[in-house]
Amino acid sequence: MLKYIIRRFLMLIPVLLGVTILTFSLLHLIPGDPARSMLGEKATEAQLELLREELGLNDPLIIQYGNFLGKIVQGDLGESIQSKEDIVLEIMVKLPATVELTIFAMILAITVGVLAGTIAAVKQYSWFDNISMTGALFGVSLPIFWLGLMMIWFFSVQLNILPPSGRLSTGLELETITNFYLLDSILTGNWIAFKDAFFHLLMPGIALGTIPMAIIARMTRSSMLEVMKQDYIRTAYAKGLKKHLVIFQHALKNAFLPVLTVIGLQFGLLLGGAVLTETIFSWPGVGRYVYLAVLGRDYPIVQSTILIIAIIFVLVNLITDVLYKYFDPRINLNS
Repeated sequence: MLKYIIRRFLMLIPVLLGVTILTFSLLHLIPGDPARSMLGEKATEAQLELLREELGLNDPLIIQYGNFLGKIVQGDLGESIQSKEDIVLEIMVKLPATVELTIFAMILAITVGVLAGTIAAVKQYSWFDNISMTGALFGVSLPIFWLGLMMIWFFSVQLNILPPSGRLSTGLELETITNFYLLDSILTGNWIAFKDAFFHLLMPGIALGTIPMAIIARMTRSSMLEVMKQDYIRTAYAKGLKKHLVIFQHALKNAFLPVLTVIGLQFGLLLGGAVLTETIFSWPGVGRYVYLAVLGRDYPIVQSTILIIAIIFVLVNLITDVLYKYFDPRINLNS
């Protein structure tokens, strides 16, 4: 196990190097001028040239990339072109917001998806099977931006029961320790802030978790149907085991490997793909941070954030692979 983890960490180096090269190249192909974005349309050419020289934008691309890579090796992600703030400090504030949203969305997706898929498989061709799989099909098909806007219109505008944006209501104070608002409100005993933060989390969490919920439900049903046909399931029933024990202790555990793969991939995708959700709900996370950075041609922010997301994505895949061993002890990770 230890050898496998070390090997995977070593494989992380060329992957991240490739991510930095690709990101750096694509960003510099985008039309626009960071200096013009910062100084505005009324800036003179002399002012623009002075700022480009100050930011190193006049250097050859290979020199710019070398400087960027050198800072990363030293643990320095640089400064934002727009705000002049340290990118590490800004990401430390915004990353917990994205992680909190992603974890909430995945908990919802796994709970509902696995349960719905399991029941649908056990009660194949029943009304529940038909309704849940039709709902899963709609869940995969619905665009997040449309679903988010409809939720805001219905729950915030029409019913006025959920806040439309942000993480916390204006004027409500919360002592931040980890920047995970739900956790911080528990640690500080601020239950008013906990309730408020939870209500703010509901709509973006549901919107973000809809697609993975549908995918997990369909995958669970398909995998469970395959396992339920196996001889050891019939043997378990023949031995007189109760139905819920056969389903959850024998069938679901053996059917969970492909579901676990989907969960790992979806978690990584949600971390990097929450841009639409965070933009619609004005959620102050990494996705919206990158979106605004792209609009402002803020190269260091985009490069650094994508690199961090890539690291998290690879680590999530590593954890997923290690969990395979728990669900199927026959798997040899070192082979």
